Amino acid sequence: MRRLPALTATAALAAATLVLTACTDASQQPSGGSTGASDDASASAPRFDPSTVEVDEDIAALLPEEIAEQGTLVVGSNTEYAPAEFIDADGKTPVGFDIDTIHAVAAVLGLEAEIESAQFDGIIPAIGSKYDVGISSFTITDERTAEANMISYAVAGSQYGVAAGNPEDFDPENLCGATIGVQTSTIQDEELTEATEECEADGEEAIDVVRYDSQADVTTNLVGGKLQAMYADSPITAYASEQTDGAVESVGEIVDAAPYGIVVAQDDDELTEAVQAAVQKLIDDGTLADVFAAWGSADPVVEEAELNPAE
Repeated sequence: MRRLPALTATAALAAATLVLTACTDASQQPSGGSTGASDDASASAPRFDPSTVEVDEDIAALLPEEIAEQGTLVVGSNTEYAPAEFIDADGKTPVGFDIDTIHAVAAVLGLEAEIESAQFDGIIPAIGSKYDVGISSFTITDERTAEANMISYAVAGSQYGVAAGNPEDFDPENLCGATIGVQTSTIQDEELTEATEECEADGEEAIDVVRYDSQADVTTNLVGGKLQAMYADSPITAYASEQTDGAVESVGEIVDAAPYGIVVAQDDDELTEAVQAAVQKLIDDGTLADVFAAWGSADPVVEEAELNPAE
């Protein structure tokens, strides 16, 4: 049975503290019903105001002429992964720390970010054609950088969640035979696929990996008793606990800390350079830290906006 590697001390602190300190009514709407989140209409998601970010003319000058002229940055995002990217309680507005991040990037470039909701596994193949960039809690992996450029901006790990009290006695150190929910095509989906193959190779019962298009549906089915556990990025697991008023709780250690990346087409050197420079500016002047702080997080932002960092 593969054991996922432990985090370094610095990465563990960054990932472990990426949790919300206050609950809001901003929640993804699962296709199967409510996750048990508060319906308090007076609450609202944190709001980032892109007008507070000044255009950097030198960085904006790096943009491809076509994008500079159109004045918009078309962004593909799977808006079903709270609190990174999801639809607010108004039913139409994309919000989340990833959404705020890309609005800030666009502002540095003198552009408006136009967010388009998309299936998670359909975003990267459409970069450079349907979308100018993608942002959707994409963990940077060698497989993904083989398809597109990825610019790092924050770090997070992975963590399991269970129903309150862990009624199924789920053990994250013994996954064989467990029923675990994930969002399709996430890094956690890939990890569980590999782990279940190892279970079978060792003569043990395979993991029952149950895949959903929406993370909200994963959470709903966990609370509803159809799953023993769910597996997601650590901030998503923490947020699920907040939104379900404790009906979901984290279990086990945060593992596999890795950077998130903004996706740009491999053959678009100009846009890649412009986005990388914009992200670095937001890191250096503290804006990106402010964006994450608005979501109750603590210092997950990387120090350097690296292009295609190796795993």
